[in-house]
Amino acid sequence: MPATRITDGPKPKHAQLRAILEEMCDTQLHPGDLLPGERVLEETYGVSRITVRRAIGDLVASGRLRRARGKGTFVAPNPLVSRLNLASFSSEMEAQDVTATSKILLSERAPAPPEVSEFFDSPPGTAHTHLRRLRLGDGEPYSIDDGWYNAVHVPGLLENDVYNSVYSILEKDYRVPVTEADQVVTAVSADEQEAMLLDVPPGTALLRIVRYSRSGSLPVEWCSSVYRTDRYRLNTRVTRVSDRPRE
Repeated sequence: MPATRITDGPKPKHAQLRAILEEMCDTQLHPGDLLPGERVLEETYGVSRITVRRAIGDLVASGRLRRARGKGTFVAPNPLVSRLNLASFSSEMEAQDVTATSKILLSERAPAPPEVSEFFDSPPGTAHTHLRRLRLGDGEPYSIDDGWYNAVHVPGLLENDVYNSVYSILEKDYRVPVTEADQVVTAVSADEQEAMLLDVPPGTALLRIVRYSRSGSLPVEWCSSVYRTDRYRLNTRVTRVSDRPRE
C-alpha cells in the first residue's frame, strides 16, 4: 500500500485517505480487486473507523469502488467512455478491451408506439421489430437498450444473431448502415425493473439516451437506452460560435 502519511492539517483526514486509496486503485489494484479491509486501513494509516468509512463512501459514491454485501469493497470496472459518435455498444466495448455480451429481454414484431411510428413515418399501429436487451461488459450490466427497427427497411431482423451488434447486421446484411443520428440525453431514476436488471438500488440515477438513427434519409432505428452512471461516461468537445456582429 502507498506509504503516504496522514497528518493533521488543513486537508481533512478522510480526504487524505481518499487520495491514497485513489492512488492505490491507479497503481496497485485492478478492476475487481478487493480493497484492504477497514481495520487494516485504520492500523496502516492511524485513522479512525469513521475516517475510513467516509473515504470509502466517497469513492463508492463516485463510482471508483463498489461494495458487495458480505464480501467487501472492490475496485469498480473502468467506465465505458463514449464520445456521442455512431459506434455500437459492441465496438465501443471492444475499443476499450472489454468483452460485450447481451441478454435478450424481449424480441417481437408489434405495433410501434406513437413516437416511433412518427419517426418511421408509418401509419399508427404499424408493426415493427421490437428488441429489448441487457448489455453487459465482462459479464457486468452496463445498460438496457429498448430498440425499435423499421420493418420496411430491415425486414426479418430477428432471424439474425441479435445478441451481437445490430449495427453490423444492418450494414452487412441489409446494406443500410447507420450514417447519422439525433440523440437526446436526460437523467432518470431507476425503476424497480431497471434496478433489478442493472444491479443497483431503486431510485439510482441513470443516464437515458434516446437515439433516432438513419441510413442516409431512411429512418431505421429508434432506441431508448438507460446506462449505469458508474460504468458509462460521455465525453464531448464543444467550440464557441462567434456572435454575429450587429448591423
